[in-house]
Amino acid sequence: MPVMSMFAPAHLLRHAGITVAACLLIAAALTALGQGLWDINLAYSLTIGLISWLSIDLLRLRWRESDQIQWPRGMRGMAVVPLGIAAGLVLGNPLGSLYVQQFHPELPATGRPSLWLPFAITMATSIAMSWGFYVVGKSRHLQMQAEQAQRQAAEARLSLLQAQLEPHMLFNTLANLRVLIASDAPRAEQMLDHLIAYLRATLAGSRNGTHSLASEFALLTDYLALMQIRMGDRLTYSLTLPADLAGLPVPPLLLQPLVENSIRHGVEPQLAGGHIAVQAEMLDDSHLLLSVHDNGLGLPELPGQPPSGSGFGLQQIRERLASRYGSAARFDLTADSAGGTRACIVLPLKPQP
Repeated sequence: MPVMSMFAPAHLLRHAGITVAACLLIAAALTALGQGLWDINLAYSLTIGLISWLSIDLLRLRWRESDQIQWPRGMRGMAVVPLGIAAGLVLGNPLGSLYVQQFHPELPATGRPSLWLPFAITMATSIAMSWGFYVVGKSRHLQMQAEQAQRQAAEARLSLLQAQLEPHMLFNTLANLRVLIASDAPRAEQMLDHLIAYLRATLAGSRNGTHSLASEFALLTDYLALMQIRMGDRLTYSLTLPADLAGLPVPPLLLQPLVENSIRHGVEPQLAGGHIAVQAEMLDDSHLLLSVHDNGLGLPELPGQPPSGSGFGLQQIRERLASRYGSAARFDLTADSAGGTRACIVLPLKPQP
């Protein structure tokens, strides 16, 4: 695979822009030191500097240890900068001389910059810039490792959350299933079908980083159907997913803890039960809004604090969103003015870098 196809063009273009800026400074310094005309100094500086930069960047990418560590180790790493400088001097000087012959044919050879000074400046600048690119690349690599560790920790907490929530739900479901087998076999069969579908979807979701919004809503459908069989008429629900949003990728099991929270703390403790509404909609051209609304007991009022919710499941959702989307995602849990609780998740449509 060609080197250029393996790395974003913006990465090389950024280095090229820095190199051009350095060449301008070198040309200005040579001119200020009385080492020839400005345009000639710039011609030599650009040809030597750009060839040196391009040679160093292509060699380090060609000999890199891995996609994460983009600088070669050992002798190759030590040889990259000298080889790049040599290429810049060998190829750049003739090009600079060609410029002088074309645009200043009357200028004698003594009017051209001395070889030793551009050589010294080129070597010093190339070494400094290469070191700077190396430090920035290493810092970016360490940052990526830290972000990956945060994502892995968030997924581990997701597994812990599932380990805490699913046995509780599973034991209650099996207890109800045992009663229904004797009293209402068709409902018991229906409950068992939903339980199998829910467990299958949960297992698949725990193995993937993302799945479609349609899959997330299908999982919620099975979960809410199970809870409705257990709670009977005390629980009603609605799920609204526009067809044009069904294929959007979302983290798996993102909404299930919110629905679980609504049932456990809002609807189930209420004698009359309640209704849960799950909805997906476009907030604007670049953001998706996911909401879970119930008309249950609502959030407990804490003196001096807003009802933001701080349970393990809710904190885990915040951390997952922060690790995957950074500040581009938002999670809010508020008390609804008409009673009950509203949880809202705002996700960017485009993945974050």
